[in-house]
Amino acid sequence: MLKQAVQAWATDAPKLAQWAEDNLPEGFTAFDSPHAQRMRLRTTNGLERINREIKRRTRVASIFPNTASCLRLVSALLAECDEEWMTGKIYLNLQP
Repeated sequence: MLKQAVQAWATDAPKLAQWAEDNLPEGFTAFDSPHAQRMRLRTTNGLERINREIKRRTRVASIFPNTASCLRLVSALLAECDEEWMTGKIYLNLQP
């Protein structure tokens, strides 16, 4: 289907056709995963949750004396999220 679409776009939108041919196969790799994993991979809910938490915590501090202090706070938050993901409920079971 991708080849058909690329051929259809080749005359009217050659840049789009080239972009689709170069980039879309990589984007479709998620469909090679089992259905249960695909259901979790199709959303960005996990990433959005982390971004909201970083935003909430950095707003509390509001003013950072330097870039390094902001980086330390964000790094600590990401390490905390990583620890929760490693020890908490399994969000994405990679076992067959």
